[in-house]
Amino acid sequence: MGRIAALFPGQGSQHVGMGRDLAARWSIARQVFEAADTVLRAPLTSLCWEGPEEELRLTENTQPALLAHSIAAWRVLAAAGLEVGAVAGHSLGEYSAVVAGAGLTLNDALTTVRLRGRLMQEAVPVGEGAMAAVIGLDGAVVVTVCAEVSRSAEDVVVAANFNAPGQIVIAGSVEAVERAGLLCRERGARRVLPLPVSAPFHSPLMAPAREGLEPALRALPFHDLDVPLYRNVDASPVRAGEDIRDGLIRQVDSAVLWTDTVRRLVDDGFDTFVEVGAGTVLGGLVRRVERDTVCLAAGTAEQIEKVIEILIARGPSE
Repeated sequence: MGRIAALFPGQGSQHVGMGRDLAARWSIARQVFEAADTVLRAPLTSLCWEGPEEELRLTENTQPALLAHSIAAWRVLAAAGLEVGAVAGHSLGEYSAVVAGAGLTLNDALTTVRLRGRLMQEAVPVGEGAMAAVIGLDGAVVVTVCAEVSRSAEDVVVAANFNAPGQIVIAGSVEAVERAGLLCRERGARRVLPLPVSAPFHSPLMAPAREGLEPALRALPFHDLDVPLYRNVDASPVRAGEDIRDGLIRQVDSAVLWTDTVRRLVDDGFDTFVEVGAGTVLGGLVRRVERDTVCLAAGTAEQIEKVIEILIARGPSE
């Protein structure tokens, strides 16, 4: 194996019960959930562990819940001696990556992502925005289709997540997403799957959320990172605090360039990826981009113990 990178999941990976076994096994993980409850002045821990699921799915709850779980898992791994050469996160997961790289405190990140979630939900009234996954069509074709069917600044659709070759997520107004989905099928897409989300994330319709979040991000003390962060907005590795801030502001209404991020990581010598937090979505996407990689999940106590067994003994990342 070559270099190790830590990846942090975004919205959609949440599930009731996440993190409970970590807190039961390691006090350092339990302390993260306790801190989240205190900082947010809300029972985030019970929401993560007991639900109800419909409340956990609310964006302003989902985002701090996923962040808390990822950082709880990360601190266990770091305390065990895992060292990585880079971090990256998908959408919301970029905040977890920044905290892991010591660019932002956990407390500041928790309050910011709760605000981020609320602003993103409020940016577009429920029922007016949509997202869909386009399967089996080249990204350039999807971009062209979106441009062809968009009619105005409000009735617009864009390619929002470039997740893997042949897996692009589109976002925009309900009508524009429907038009784009039909045309994508005509152009050769195998499937177009509507996503169960309540807002068109990473589209121009999120501009009000970006405008609302930017003052909060500019007021935070960002620090230079211990290791480079590969940003969503351009897949470039950055360390400087101001570059981190800039990327988090821009990503709200910009596309997530995940395919390019993985390719850049691989080009830079990373071939081992640890998905820190809920789910295994990112590992699957990495393997679709580059088959010759090692992808390990680290969201449950059992998974984390396996990662420690496999990676810690071999020494630090190059």
